[in-house]
Amino acid sequence: MKVVTTIAEAQNHAKKGRRVLVPTMGALHKAHRELIRGARAKGGKDGEVVVSIFVNPLQFEPGSDYERYPRPEKEDEEFCRKSDVDLLFRPNAAEMYADGRSVFVDENSLSNVLEGKSRPGHFRGVCTVVAKLFNILKPDAAVFGEKDFQQLAIIRRMVRDLNYKIDIVAVPTVREADGLAYSSRNAYLNAEERKQAAVLRKALLAAKDSEKKTVNEIVGFTQKIIGAAPLARIDYVELVDAETLQPIEFVQPNSLLALAVYFGKTRLIDNILLE
Repeated sequence: MKVVTTIAEAQNHAKKGRRVLVPTMGALHKAHRELIRGARAKGGKDGEVVVSIFVNPLQFEPGSDYERYPRPEKEDEEFCRKSDVDLLFRPNAAEMYADGRSVFVDENSLSNVLEGKSRPGHFRGVCTVVAKLFNILKPDAAVFGEKDFQQLAIIRRMVRDLNYKIDIVAVPTVREADGLAYSSRNAYLNAEERKQAAVLRKALLAAKDSEKKTVNEIVGFTQKIIGAAPLARIDYVELVDAETLQPIEFVQPNSLLALAVYFGKTRLIDNILLE
């Protein structure tokens, strides 16, 4: 595996077959391994798997956890080596963003709801950095997880609208034994918060299995289950169309139930498709 830290090095690294990118912010875990496996499957035996690690300051709102976001560089590098990654691109903020930067990539429809409503500017940061990674690394495909469903939808829209010739590959959410979705932020949870966080998956599955059909019924039912966990503080529970991410009134094909919940200072997200 080759490790590069500058844009020039990354651009000078010759492609070896079909290049598949896995963009990450590091603190790699089991879910990232599944993304890497998905990248290898997409690229084929003669393809090239590229992982980028960059904690992107543009997608952290003021007062959030940018400074304390985990950055275990040695562990991440070893993780990539053991996962059979071909190229690791690990730039710093000064390398990625020039002083006085004034150009950003904005998506103005899908990003106005759910996470975008709770975290203004977040997806501008996501689109900007992913566009830069696409321009620098020129992948043939890129892999994203379905846990960040809204991010996946926005990247697909960006690829369509900006005419990138890049296949976007979705990998199902990877979960711990009790159903909690893997996330680098899970490490922030104390023992009791971690125990109670399992209620998120429980609530989503219960909502999917229920016979409730209207938004008020489903959202109220989901909130009630989550509310049984004393440490849970709901940011949002919303039912939307999975393609447009716009609110709907009744369960329909391709409906998405999405939520964001705090346990202490740690904010976790999850979702489920309701058929």
